[in-house]
Amino acid sequence: MFRYMLFASVVLACAYGAATYNPDADAYITKFDSYIQPEGDYNYQYETSNGIAAAETGNLRNDATGEFSWSSPEGQLVKISYVAGENGYQPQGDLLPTPPPIPDAILKSLEYIRTHPQ
Repeated sequence: MFRYMLFASVVLACAYGAATYNPDADAYITKFDSYIQPEGDYNYQYETSNGIAAAETGNLRNDATGEFSWSSPEGQLVKISYVAGENGYQPQGDLLPTPPPIPDAILKSLEYIRTHPQ
């Protein structure tokens, strides 16, 4: 009986190890560059061995533009670009969710409300 319990424990430990294995755990930085000017303007960029990349340019006035990318588990390149400033963080990318279109009936009712304030 003890042998069966020991065998089951070893099998469970191996299954847990296989399920939690992360091939990206050994990733390392392949490229890194950053520059900060005395006036507060800055830029940086980096890339890692597993395909993650990012770059940003900004200043002390809280204005920044940049992009980052990685490969999804399906192998698709995911790329997000953004602008951040007085209007907030504004990302753009193909995989970002977008709201559904407003139905025509709702658009008509909103127009009616706008033209008939009473």
